[in-house]
Amino acid sequence: MAGLYYHIPFCKQACHYCDFHFSTQLKSKPSVISAMLQELNLRAQELKAPLRSIYFGGGTPSLLTTEELSQLIEGGRNLGLAKPDIEITLEVNPDDVTPERLKDWKGAGINRLSLGIQSFSARDLKFMNRAHDAEQAHQSLIWIARQFENFSVDLIYGIPQQQGDSWLNNLAIIGEFKPPHLSCYALTRESGTAMDKFIQRGVMPDIDEDQAQSEYQILVDWAEQQGYVNYEFSNFALKGYESVNNSAYWCGLPYLGIGPSAHSFDGQTRSWNIASNPLYLKALAQNKLPITRETLTPIDRYNEYVMTRLRTASGIDLREVSGLFDEKTCENLLSMAAKHIDQGLLARNAHQLKVTPQGKFLTDGIASELFLVNLGS
Repeated sequence: MAGLYYHIPFCKQACHYCDFHFSTQLKSKPSVISAMLQELNLRAQELKAPLRSIYFGGGTPSLLTTEELSQLIEGGRNLGLAKPDIEITLEVNPDDVTPERLKDWKGAGINRLSLGIQSFSARDLKFMNRAHDAEQAHQSLIWIARQFENFSVDLIYGIPQQQGDSWLNNLAIIGEFKPPHLSCYALTRESGTAMDKFIQRGVMPDIDEDQAQSEYQILVDWAEQQGYVNYEFSNFALKGYESVNNSAYWCGLPYLGIGPSAHSFDGQTRSWNIASNPLYLKALAQNKLPITRETLTPIDRYNEYVMTRLRTASGIDLREVSGLFDEKTCENLLSMAAKHIDQGLLARNAHQLKVTPQGKFLTDGIASELFLVNLGS
């Protein structure tokens, strides 16, 4: 099975923390969508069947017209032998949500929404330079909950100098609606972003890791009380509402990425498109693919396996490690994990290696200490 990802490289304005590829020049949007359909046809043989998910990310995919969405959905369905219950997700911003547009999105085939609220605090939204305000965040959630059974909400924690109980208030509002899925991310300082430059100049305070860890723990405890399963470090779902698209990434399944800067993976090779709308258009106009490809070494695949699996609730399957790599590699993994087990950060049963509640916030750091330079050595 496979997933299809469309990167829509357009936004109304730039969020201060964002380092994804996008443009605020919307005039080229029709041309880019046309080029994406052309790329999809040129790469049809790369799409593994059956197609289990279509995901519109970005950027701001909710800037697309209903016709553009329909064209891209049908393009994927026609090439991918789509499953009848295929998950089709559209990332949307609160300021793009109206009752009429929700009906249009449903009519186009969208059956799951990912709503980028980030915060219900006016101060936090201004800090991040989001295009919507707190009232729009609340109203969009009301409308979506009425029309969509399957939807997710994005929140950001660790925002410097949050006022009072801002994070607790965000969770309280979410608790009123009980969305089936939550994606919650720590605010990060990415090089070259507006936020990074503001911090360098002293205009903004730097990120406080202790604050982020504290708010993450509040989130984990609250989510458990609300009946959510923390099935991946940053993702929480009610039973049966885990993201098909995201779960495929963490399980190492193949996916095809279409659009400027989109990434793809076929199990052995990773590829990515050029992160430039003009150069992307120029290449497709010449019927060329603006792609860089990299064949992963066994070491790369092992380290990625450790990183992605350790972030999940099921953790690392030791039988899988032995099968995909070899027994010696599994033995080395357990040897390196021993100190983390002794410290109570990792737990092992017969076939699994998982982070403990104590080690959860340290997951990525623990994973990096389990990486190998040479397989079987």
